[in-house]
Amino acid sequence: MDGAAERTRWICEEAARLGFDLCGVATASAAEEDFAELRHFPEWLARGYAGEMNYMRDPRRGDPKLALAGIRSVIVTALNYNSAHPYSTQRAGRDPGDSNGPTGWISRYAWGDDYHLVLGERLDALLAAMRAKFVEPFEARSYVDTGPLPERIAAKYAGLGWLAKNTCLINQQLGSWLFLGVIPTTLGLEPTVAPGAVPPRDLCGTCTRCLDACPTEAFPAPYVLDASRCISYLTIELRGAIPEEFRGAMGDAVFGCDICQDVCPWNRKAPVARLAAFQPRQRLARVEEAAKEDAGGASLCEPGLEWLAALTQEEFSAQFRRSAVKRAKWRGMVRNACVALGNARIAADSPAHVRILALIERLAQSPDEMIAEHARWALARLGAAAAAPGD
Repeated sequence: MDGAAERTRWICEEAARLGFDLCGVATASAAEEDFAELRHFPEWLARGYAGEMNYMRDPRRGDPKLALAGIRSVIVTALNYNSAHPYSTQRAGRDPGDSNGPTGWISRYAWGDDYHLVLGERLDALLAAMRAKFVEPFEARSYVDTGPLPERIAAKYAGLGWLAKNTCLINQQLGSWLFLGVIPTTLGLEPTVAPGAVPPRDLCGTCTRCLDACPTEAFPAPYVLDASRCISYLTIELRGAIPEEFRGAMGDAVFGCDICQDVCPWNRKAPVARLAAFQPRQRLARVEEAAKEDAGGASLCEPGLEWLAALTQEEFSAQFRRSAVKRAKWRGMVRNACVALGNARIAADSPAHVRILALIERLAQSPDEMIAEHARWALARLGAAAAAPGD
């Protein structure tokens, strides 16, 4: 096949055939010209906004030329992962007296199968098809959140959307519920945004709902995220103790946070994903669970906090096999569940109250000091809540 334009057209058509919702191509010959946002990356790191995510300091993240020798183009694909289930901001929540106990919130993107695997399989298929189609030798590799290339920025310059005030990529038709994957390559491809043309314009306007809704005030300015304050970072990437100043603001979050996307007007009419792999999983029941009252939520949309806090390492591994939730690791999930239980409104005369206190007291004796400390914090919160006058 001859011609950069023909190659780009064929790649995007093949991507659609493989089930991708969006596909585009960005030129990546010079970071200074092609990915202008990267000029601010050193300052972002210097301000400590990456927290303990040391992989963000990889020098290749600041210059696409370092990601692949001879790189000329970046193919960017997107899969919609939206679900028909309510957003976190639409949850009615459980009554404090509900005998089933309080539930937590797992970010929408982690309800189904691990997107790294789902998207990665399709990216690998696209790359294999390219190798079979194009006779000229070329280098290429596929990344799904695992490589140094900034997918969101590449997606912008490939014409897939704009970078919003909450730093997410927003597509005018699909919203921001998008998984992104990239294929950097030495192939000469025609960019889907013509040279000199402007990528999709910023349609955030004067809206600041995402910034105003953030419980931990993780946005020091529009278009700037202080990841060290973000609930997603605190519940997933942070391996040690969660700073006490953020625990109360975390509410019932146990893995990730969707608030800044849930309140975004561009997501009001976001289409529902077609892939079954992204639909919510059901929790695996313990053998003895039928005799218990602490069933909580059966779906990973709203999992029971007692169930999460009581998981063993083996149960955690079985439940979250091929799931993005495994990123938090078992001790991180138990830590997060303790914080969410400490924030739960549990009526002192509820059947759940006695069970939860017993569970948290047991975790407070854990040999893992991080878990024990968060359990003690939860006990203090629950004790203070029980002593407070009723609503």
